[in-house]
Amino acid sequence: MTAGGDTVTAIVRQPQHLTDVEQDGARGVLLDLERADVDDVASAITGADAVVFAAGAGPGSGRPRKDTVDRAASVLMADAAERVGVRRFVQISAIGTDQVREGAVPAGTDDVFAAYLRAKTAAEDDLRRRDGLEWTVLRPGRLVDDPATGLVTLGEHVGRGEVTRDDVAAVVTALLHRPGTAGMTLELVNGSTSVEDAVRALVGRPDTPPS
Repeated sequence: MTAGGDTVTAIVRQPQHLTDVEQDGARGVLLDLERADVDDVASAITGADAVVFAAGAGPGSGRPRKDTVDRAASVLMADAAERVGVRRFVQISAIGTDQVREGAVPAGTDDVFAAYLRAKTAAEDDLRRRDGLEWTVLRPGRLVDDPATGLVTLGEHVGRGEVTRDDVAAVVTALLHRPGTAGMTLELVNGSTSVEDAVRALVGRPDTPPS
């Protein structure tokens, strides 16, 4: 995002990550979303044009933290965004969330991953109930650390697959600059279409960046 001229503030939980985000050109804010309240988060995002929720409990965390991070922290961030008037909100979710509705458990899914998908589903549903936000939900496939390809498949339903973290970041940036994608829930994997073309195809016309 910073490469495109955007000014980025990154909320991090560990002090050692401040240097990482600052080396990438962002301003780091030290804040634990599992312990913060809405005033803390509102202070961190005041003046922003948009918010991206990309936090996650991560591998090795149990079922309780899937709820406190992947659901509750997203709700907290959305509450804070509404409080300070930051309407544009992009949430990183996951492919497969629809498969755990009404208590369903997909074949081959363990209890922890099912809890993760349920937490993401609840966070998505919370956003859809908010009239004060112009939200977009992005559901990436399995994340990999390979170099960016610049080529993706993006749409309402795209099927299972992998996607690089860098390509996810590029799609998020493109979505932020196309407010016409607000209200969409999109799945993302690596594919054969450039990021810009894939996002442009969603709205069919140019959009202006958030001001």
